[in-house]
Amino acid sequence: MSSLALSFNDVNFSPVQHNNQIWLTASELAKALGYAKSDAVTQIYERNKDEFNSEMTLTLKLSVKGFGNGNSLKETRIFNPRGCHLITFFARTSVAKQFRKWVLDVLDKEIGAPVAKTHKSEREPLTNAVNLLVAKTKHLNYSDAYKLVHQRFNVQHIDEIPHDVIPVAVEYVHHLIAMYSSAEKYKDTEPNIHTVLRDKDVQFLMWYVPILGKFIKNEIYPALTAIQSSYAGRLSGLTSEAVCHANALNRKAIGYGLTLEHVGNKSPHDIEWYLAH
Repeated sequence: MSSLALSFNDVNFSPVQHNNQIWLTASELAKALGYAKSDAVTQIYERNKDEFNSEMTLTLKLSVKGFGNGNSLKETRIFNPRGCHLITFFARTSVAKQFRKWVLDVLDKEIGAPVAKTHKSEREPLTNAVNLLVAKTKHLNYSDAYKLVHQRFNVQHIDEIPHDVIPVAVEYVHHLIAMYSSAEKYKDTEPNIHTVLRDKDVQFLMWYVPILGKFIKNEIYPALTAIQSSYAGRLSGLTSEAVCHANALNRKAIGYGLTLEHVGNKSPHDIEWYLAH
């Protein structure tokens, strides 16, 4: 294992050997994931440390060139392959998905310890969350619900989601429940709802708010996260709120069989369109 050479794209790793495993430093992970700041992965860990355990990440005093006078020992956070794999689910860079596959390849070929599929009992919290999601919504069946989870975590089946990531997946599904509930809680108590839905300005908002929201969700938010911008979270929250209200109107229009006559008679977007990549 001492001669093991690992590289991802143009990043050459210097694996740390500890407890008969190979570990990668947080700074090298940040570079491989495309972050500009070397402490980006450490910050990701600090925000989500309750999802990790001591078998996945720890700190060691490692010799670092240029730190202090000459070579010095520096407390360095390192991650084993399972820890690296979990980090990728929190990373929002364009190469995170590619790096996740690379980590799995390393686990399988270099270390000989492929990521095991989870047992049905281990997935029970996630299954219960999906059941609640379907029960809370009127326009989403089980196939569609699981498709959203598969897309989010880049798997073909939920048994491929690592046990360590199950809590993250459950949190994601509860986020979907909140979005759907917010969008569907409105009742048609307005006596002039058809007049409102046919208003030109309203239809423009119904059409363009979800488009803008999806662009922010898929393009702007990951870019802001990659540069560690403090505006990322605020923008995401504002976007979700705006989309939920636009979707409430779109749900009503869809329910009444209305199209957006002021936008070329197009069908309104629904929340599934917004959530899909």
